Amino acid sequence: MTGNDGSRRRPAGRPRTRPAGRHDPRRPAGPPRTLRQGPHHWFAEHLLAVISGLRPVHSLLGHTIGPAYQQLITLAPTDPLRDRLRPTVRRCGRFTPGPGVIEAFARIATGDRVTAMAFRLEQGPDLRWRCAAVELQGPRP
Repeated sequence: MTGNDGSRRRPAGRPRTRPAGRHDPRRPAGPPRTLRQGPHHWFAEHLLAVISGLRPVHSLLGHTIGPAYQQLITLAPTDPLRDRLRPTVRRCGRFTPGPGVIEAFARIATGDRVTAMAFRLEQGPDLRWRCAAVELQGPRP
């Protein structure tokens, strides 16, 4: 539909989906998939990266409270991941026992082996989620 001055106009009743003056039909990508699924997915990916040696432990320094940082230091390997298989998060779930607390789990696959990781997230007064505890069961990734 065009106006008297030759400009394009949207039909009545259709909401605007892009900024005025933008003619590009593409949309912004939005937040990363792990954030759309919840904070436990983000933490599962980042905790796995630290535990497998892909990232240094101090990368989660501001995202941990209490004994969780010390637990990560003991769980993280001393040698970086080089010739080993790369572990992946196969499934991640959560349980919310109360407001501001998430108890989550992740199944980690490394080749044929599966490892279970459990962790607790607590929301602080600044509304940021922080990891309060981490545990691994089964063969280490």
